[in-house]
Amino acid sequence: MRKWRAWFDHQIETLQPGCFALVMATGIVSNALFLETHRAWSDALFVVNLIAYPWLVLMTILRLFRFRQAMRSDLFNPSVVFAFLTIVAGTDVFGASLYLRGFATAALLLWLLALGAWFILIYFGFAVLTFVNTHRDADIVHGGWLIAIVGTESLVILGALIAPETGDFAPTVSVLIHMLWGIGLVLYGIFIVLFANRILFHDVGPDDITPVLWIVMGAAAISTNAGSTLVLHDSGMPFLDSMRPFVDGVTLIMWVWASWWIPLLLLFGIWKHGIHRVSLVYTAMLWSVVFPLGMYAVASLRLSLAADFSPLRAISSAMAWVALAAWAATSTGLVAACWRSFREFQPSGSGQSPGWAKKSANQGRS
Repeated sequence: MRKWRAWFDHQIETLQPGCFALVMATGIVSNALFLETHRAWSDALFVVNLIAYPWLVLMTILRLFRFRQAMRSDLFNPSVVFAFLTIVAGTDVFGASLYLRGFATAALLLWLLALGAWFILIYFGFAVLTFVNTHRDADIVHGGWLIAIVGTESLVILGALIAPETGDFAPTVSVLIHMLWGIGLVLYGIFIVLFANRILFHDVGPDDITPVLWIVMGAAAISTNAGSTLVLHDSGMPFLDSMRPFVDGVTLIMWVWASWWIPLLLLFGIWKHGIHRVSLVYTAMLWSVVFPLGMYAVASLRLSLAADFSPLRAISSAMAWVALAAWAATSTGLVAACWRSFREFQPSGSGQSPGWAKKSANQGRS
């Protein structure tokens, strides 16, 4: 028990800012399977999130109060600060799962919580990037900055679902989610230019090719999903209805852009693991592959409904199973990594060398 408590404290202290990517990935695959009418598989993943979401919330709160220095270090680190926006995206995806199962009030409360967290974290993240960053501190390839787009667009999707539950505030919510969709597109335009400059005009090594790169595709996919949701959303406002052709066109472009990235990202993986023979091992970043796959499935389905183009349903159905397979493989890796971390962990004062203790801490954080 002493070892277990020490190991648990270590996990809280080294909890990654982007830990809610687990909730994002599990929730979006669950939602994809739900929309494809595979209810048993969807419910099984929903149960996983029923445990994972409150558990990660609890661990984050414990870290905030018990390990303030570690939390502060991550918050003021330009290379990881935007990863905290997985809290927003994870909350919205979980809220969408609840809404699909009839818990509209709970989904509304989660959307309000996510909206407040987004407002704080998005401005805090850009403040850190502006005032704390140097030319060596942050790298868009490693930093997962596009999570800012994912968090923003996730508010659009859940907001469109819960808008009817807000009563007299429904028109306000409708206008707000259109605004958020636009903000997400602008952020994507900014970050994708920085990303292209980084990979095309600077040296790229195997260590630069990480699963986080899949967020480039995932951000485009969730923008597609959000745009399709707006097309299907009946705002009842002529002003917003007049925007429909623009939303239609941009949504299709974002889906094509997301599709274009998939073969290129696969080539990156072949170059790293096939040509350079870098071993494929579990890291928390692998959830950044699962989420885009699941989001692409849902985005294709929603676009097929918005455009009334049924061939996209076949793509959605196939990608949902691919995402489930990726989720299963990543979950197996997570369980194995947790068990290995616990088995090899040595509480302080047990006689290990400082160098071994530092190595163990880094492995646990991975």
